[in-house]
Amino acid sequence: MDEDKNSENQKLSLCNVLKSDTSEIIKKLESQAPKMFQNYSDLYIEYLHILDDLFGTCYISEKQFFDKLNIDPGILNQLKENSKSIKKNYLDFLDMNAKYFDEYFKMRILAVKTFDDYIHVAMQSYAKALSVFNKINPSK
Repeated sequence: MDEDKNSENQKLSLCNVLKSDTSEIIKKLESQAPKMFQNYSDLYIEYLHILDDLFGTCYISEKQFFDKLNIDPGILNQLKENSKSIKKNYLDFLDMNAKYFDEYFKMRILAVKTFDDYIHVAMQSYAKALSVFNKINPSK
């Protein structure tokens, strides 16, 4: 039994242990990512619904007050035009922001993949150099 443990320990290497454990952790994180993002999305949507309800409640309670003020229809029309303009600018901003982040994440993913390719080439070069070095200086 001790011989099995010794042979098992001899087969292990620091690189194998770190690679195996790191891969397991990364796979666990990957499996949790969809649920985490869905939970965040659900929470964000609830906040948006609360804001919508809040403005709806304000509308009901304040409509009677503002109706009694008899505000000039021209002022109300101008207010509506200003509100439309602000809303359009804000909606355009949201669309631009969504496009920006879409392109930003595509660029970041491409950068990570490029770096990964670079690391693979560097590791292959390192392995070849180490092989040559070991042939020149064989360990005793």
